[in-house]
Amino acid sequence: MKVTVSSIPFDPWSMLEEYQQQLPSGQFGGSNIFVGTMRDFNVGDSVAEMTLEHYPGMTEKHLEKICLQAIDRWQLVGALIVHRVGLLLPDDPIVLVAAWSAHRKEAFEASRFMIEDLKHSAPFWKKEKTTGGIRWVESNTPS
Repeated sequence: MKVTVSSIPFDPWSMLEEYQQQLPSGQFGGSNIFVGTMRDFNVGDSVAEMTLEHYPGMTEKHLEKICLQAIDRWQLVGALIVHRVGLLLPDDPIVLVAAWSAHRKEAFEASRFMIEDLKHSAPFWKKEKTTGGIRWVESNTPS
């Protein structure tokens, strides 16, 4: 299991390769990967940039809890969450969630669980710069 929260831009594919190389060979037959990127629109407005804030320490603990729950529930071989904070621009990767398991069903279900829990309960706050000014995002988009 690995959780990273960072203000440094990341390449999701490099991070996946690096993490997967650390997993025990032959132990997984399925993996599922979700990469979320910043859109240039939200709630009908153009968005030029977004600032993601978090509560250091608390955020990482929440993401670790999500991973541990998924590992326990779906018998995962590996779980990875990477999340950006700070200033983001359209097309920047924001979040990477991945799960590795013996079979594809568990990897799909675990990955879905992790991203949905993260989106709905992890302590992140989004501030957008739109054509109409600056606003805090009050809720996440539906699943």
